[in-house]
Amino acid sequence: MSAASLTLDPDAAQRVVEHCYEQGWSDGLPVVPATRHLVDRFLATTARPADEVIGHMPQVDRSVTIELAAINAAMAGCKPEYFPVVLAAWEALMRERTTGSGGWQSTSGPSPLIIVNGPIRHELGFNSTGDAFGPGFRANATVSRAIGLIVRNVFGVKPHELGQATQGLPGRWSVCIGENEEESPWLPLAEELGVAGNAVTSVLLRTSEFVDNRNTSNAEQLLGDFADTIGRSGALLFKYAGVGVVFCPEHAQLLAGAGYSRADVAAWLSEHSGRTTGQLARAGKDFAPDMGARSPGDNARSDEFQPTMRSADPTTMLIAVAGARNAGISMVVRYFADWSGSSVPIAASAAPMLAEEKSA
Repeated sequence: MSAASLTLDPDAAQRVVEHCYEQGWSDGLPVVPATRHLVDRFLATTARPADEVIGHMPQVDRSVTIELAAINAAMAGCKPEYFPVVLAAWEALMRERTTGSGGWQSTSGPSPLIIVNGPIRHELGFNSTGDAFGPGFRANATVSRAIGLIVRNVFGVKPHELGQATQGLPGRWSVCIGENEEESPWLPLAEELGVAGNAVTSVLLRTSEFVDNRNTSNAEQLLGDFADTIGRSGALLFKYAGVGVVFCPEHAQLLAGAGYSRADVAAWLSEHSGRTTGQLARAGKDFAPDMGARSPGDNARSDEFQPTMRSADPTTMLIAVAGARNAGISMVVRYFADWSGSSVPIAASAAPMLAEEKSA
């Protein structure tokens, strides 16, 4: 037993954890006490001033600063060197149309999807392969949790208070993945969007749905399975819905081997995903004005096909690759609203901190 371990006081640690619960700072799990020394280590990873405002919620007139983000990243269990990734993820989310207004409070309880690209995935231990959407990796779990704690503790969006989610999502503050660049047949997602190297891409999701297809080696049959999932009527609230796909390596390689680029996949799915007016009428969703929610119509032209998406391309349809190459299982991800179609570089000023932490 080391000398350091002899000085630990588990009872004192438990009292601190309970104090954080009593203050309402927790998302339901224990948080790490954000001491001044710890927060300063987070702030040391960025050249940006601690009082810089990086987000504002006008309906409650509350603002996020770099320091408040650092405090919540510390409480989430992030290491200081993760903080530039948290800041990039937050900036990417702030580019979404709804995050500056009512998105965080929506009845949908939307979940951020955070995708990390570049060598930093390996440097910080982001999982990009097996169980990419699952638990077990500190970087993935705590970066996404940091976003949730910022929304909760700074904006004050808590369940049964400012939060209005009807049921919410089971993975609302836990969807952070690295892209499996090594087994992807396409450019890294962020590079496709114009940002090479270490970068973050984010979008708010309504939900995610798996497509399990280990049955075919025909690219159009495979895409048809995705089109069926994308086109289901239950996902349609307005005339169109925003959708992306996180392909497993097996599916991505099959499609690329058949000559499909990201743009080709997006175009095919946008053309073939949807339902007929008659099918939508059975759900009371066949009338779709250009603006506003769907409603029952007269079922005229019942055989007419209504596409789920507007015409899509890699700047409107997020297509990434993650997971293991051990089965044909991929994930359809449904946007809460539209997607910014952009990526945010991770600040290079994190590099000195990484070296310092490794030598400590």
